[in-house]
Amino acid sequence: MILSLWTASQKVESLQKVSPRYDIVVVAISSPILVGLYLEDELVESVSREGMCSDVLLPMLKDLIERYEINSIIYARGPGSYMAIKIAYVTLKTIGLAKDIEIKGCSAFLFNENNPIKAMGNLYFVKEKETIITKKIDEVKKRSFTLLKSIKKLDIDDDATPLYLLPAV
Repeated sequence: MILSLWTASQKVESLQKVSPRYDIVVVAISSPILVGLYLEDELVESVSREGMCSDVLLPMLKDLIERYEINSIIYARGPGSYMAIKIAYVTLKTIGLAKDIEIKGCSAFLFNENNPIKAMGNLYFVKEKETIITKKIDEVKKRSFTLLKSIKKLDIDDDATPLYLLPAV
């Protein structure tokens, strides 16, 4: 009897260890909002929706969180739309606290091949070496954001707080 109980508990423990844990990547600094689901650092599912972060982000995440066991959520913490960054951070931080999911951050430049990111008017955020500045650019080739096929080499920031950069008006 003792042996059968030990074997049953060992099987349950083995099943718990095998259960895959996924990571989510969120790029919510411009429309469309991008959400990627990663298993062992490789993109397995992606969702994109046009609209404001406040309207589309939570429904996109809710679906994934209900279907998968999530290990962490990594988001583009800036630079970009001040309001979108703020809403994404509050939404993700709340989910993290409620579901015990680790929230991490990274640079938005990783998702657009280091191209200028719209600030306001004809001001753009530009990364020069390790410094982010605003620069007036009259004509910018529109570069959309894309999810990475692998996050294995993603440069994740220790600090998940938003990177709020407001251009001088």
